[in-house]
Amino acid sequence: MIDVPFLSPPRRWPARLLGALRRRVRTSELWLIMLSVGVGAAAGLLAVFQSRIAHALQQVLYGIGEADHLSAVARIDPLQALWLPVGGLALGLFTWAVSRRRSTPLVDVVEANALHGGVLGLADSLIVCVQTVLSNGVGASVGLEAAYAQAGGGVASFAGSRLKLRRHDLRILVGAGAGAAIGAAFGAPLTGAFYAFEIVIGSYTPSAIAPVAAACLAGVWAAKGMGGVPYSIGIKAQHAPDAVGYLLYAGLGLICALVGVAIMQLVAVVDRTVRRSPIPTPLRPALGGVLLGGLAIISPQTLSAGHGALHLDLAVGMPLTILGVVFLMKTAASVVSLGFGFRGGLFFASLFLGSLLGQVYAGLADLTPLTERLTPENAALVGMGALAVSIVGGPLTMSFLVLETTGDFGVAAATLAAALIASTVVRERFGYSFSTWRLHLRGETIRSARDVGWVRSLTAGRMMRPDPQTVPATTTVEAFRQRFPLGSASRVLLLDDTGRYAGVLITADAYAENVNPQAAVAALAISKDLALSPEMNIKAVMRLFESSGTDELAVVDEERRVLGLLAEAYVVRRYATELERQQLDLYGEAKP
Repeated sequence: MIDVPFLSPPRRWPARLLGALRRRVRTSELWLIMLSVGVGAAAGLLAVFQSRIAHALQQVLYGIGEADHLSAVARIDPLQALWLPVGGLALGLFTWAVSRRRSTPLVDVVEANALHGGVLGLADSLIVCVQTVLSNGVGASVGLEAAYAQAGGGVASFAGSRLKLRRHDLRILVGAGAGAAIGAAFGAPLTGAFYAFEIVIGSYTPSAIAPVAAACLAGVWAAKGMGGVPYSIGIKAQHAPDAVGYLLYAGLGLICALVGVAIMQLVAVVDRTVRRSPIPTPLRPALGGVLLGGLAIISPQTLSAGHGALHLDLAVGMPLTILGVVFLMKTAASVVSLGFGFRGGLFFASLFLGSLLGQVYAGLADLTPLTERLTPENAALVGMGALAVSIVGGPLTMSFLVLETTGDFGVAAATLAAALIASTVVRERFGYSFSTWRLHLRGETIRSARDVGWVRSLTAGRMMRPDPQTVPATTTVEAFRQRFPLGSASRVLLLDDTGRYAGVLITADAYAENVNPQAAVAALAISKDLALSPEMNIKAVMRLFESSGTDELAVVDEERRVLGLLAEAYVVRRYATELERQQLDLYGEAKP
């Protein structure tokens, strides 16, 4: 029977359309951009949706108005503060129930792009979003940015996986989705684009510029179309700093770097202490909620991400002592929230803390006999960018956030200078941003979202030749010569009496003139104690080849049973091929 496309059963149409779209997206950059627009719009809508859920929860629990912010309320009643441990208990039970059904940790967008080629499960994204919205909704000192990026990246990964995008294109799409969500949250497409480049993709690639930019613009427009109210920094920059001002702001960048590292390490210390304690896992967020409730009663500015408090402190003009106390309390609240198991990010919390630190720095600088007076507004903006870079990363991301917020190039330039100093100090002395630091505590070694997953996927087990020639180590040289004439095999693996690896025999060595034909070939074996394990990645394999000075090595399992043989020449060639492919992907020149 002839299959006529327009007469095909209706159930085949979705598959045919999906197949046609898959071919278009895989072969055309224009179609990838169009897909990015759709992903960006979806990410923007999800950001608005999650923001409204979290704010509605705060309205119900704390009685705030629709246009109010939790961190800007005058006071928190002790009975209202009980919602923190209650919400912590609900979060703990949810997390415990999820962990019982999972054997692997949740994957976030940075880890997905760095290690898994952009593959991010919808279930992981949904769980992270629920945890983050619940944490922020009950008032924990965390931001919703983690949920925004996770939702945008999850949608992008789902769409890209269904269309079977190449690894490089899928990573770009995931970065575009996450960046679009952040751009929609702040109403700042450039901020979202550079968030994607610096934090989620890990590099600026010519092939990623158009898809990421299109997605971020679509995300911002979609959020505005839905009536979403973006995070507004709302700080008006003052006069542009002069040369002395730039030097003073460089000092602020250095201080922010040290403070950012201290905050990340404090989170790690508290998290490690709580994990080692006898407190049951479901009760840990509840205990953290008790501590947060105490802080909230003293100062409501410790609640939520701190968006409302940021505006309040600048508008009122708080004394230095009060600013310093609020800074310490907000830091403690953020450390407790993350250390005791609440889920969320430090993006906006670091902006709030940076604004406080900048105002304190400006006030102290004014007490010195300097000709340049730092305005609290400018110092708050520079401090925001520098501290956020120290914790979250992305110097251009934070600089563009200041630029898009204020429209002042002078203050944006000062922010960039301080952010670069902060980034350099953190990278040299610490080496991690908050997202990669949390992965490091789990045993990972990645320091950015740069794609290193391909290195881990090229293992000895995948690259080996699985059918090497083997003989018992007790075989005589004469019998070996009869079985393996010169030219038949360059190397043969030897096995002991139990069938385990016993070394490598170079065939030519068995034909040397001074070799006794009746001797066992075991006497000629090399690399008896040197072998590869199947899970070793290509870099570890190359290091072992270099240190051993041999050309071929056996691949053995935990019981030293032979699995295969791997040649150094093949490993080097495979590594060079992958590097070339990565370079072509970087400039968008890879062939379909």
